[in-house]
Amino acid sequence: MSADVPPKKAWELVVAWVEDRILSGEYVVGSHLPAERDLAQRVGVSRPAVREAVRTLEASGVVRSAVGAGAAGGTRITGVPHTALTRLLRLHVALASFPTTDVTEVRVALERLSTRLASRRASAGDVAQMQQLLVAMDDDELTMAEFNDYDTGLHVAIAEAAGNRLASDLTIAIRESMRLPILSGLAALDSWTDTREILRAQHHAVVAAISAQDAEHAVTLMEEHIRTAYDRMTSLHP
Repeated sequence: MSADVPPKKAWELVVAWVEDRILSGEYVVGSHLPAERDLAQRVGVSRPAVREAVRTLEASGVVRSAVGAGAAGGTRITGVPHTALTRLLRLHVALASFPTTDVTEVRVALERLSTRLASRRASAGDVAQMQQLLVAMDDDELTMAEFNDYDTGLHVAIAEAAGNRLASDLTIAIRESMRLPILSGLAALDSWTDTREILRAQHHAVVAAISAQDAEHAVTLMEEHIRTAYDRMTSLHP
């Protein structure tokens, strides 16, 4: 091992042991990890190191622990990627590790894909859900935060209608990570009412294009919508 690379801590050895078995296909969603004592012996670490590793894997959305015996108890491989991605992105956006400009560019590329797929795959139920969210956002009594929550719900609904799990999970993570920056940007606007009306009109146009299965038009409208919102919210803070 290179002198520049510090040796792994005991809990990191356990994480690596679990990761290796996931990547090899030995462990899949629903697989149980060995009991704490057994896992400690297999990896050659202490039981506290195993507990720390399990906590880390839980925070990453990889495993879930439950008290009890049998199939319902113990630590199982799970899969809640959007929870882990949301937590990770939210922290790094707050730390400015990912500038909002970079996040917006990735969001444009991602939502162009989701919108294109949704235009081809959205069911009548998917479109009905989008339209319900439009109706909710048309309420003038909504607070800015409530409007933003429905806005997020619409973008997530479009991503889910695309039928691409990774796209929808990434959309959830990006939107949730940007919640506070978006609200801060909206609060700084000279006229929230004017911006709200523009966003509403753009939302309606995107959903109409998706409903009409006009993929190219829907994609163009979605990119215009995201960039318009970003430009208006950053115009006062270049």
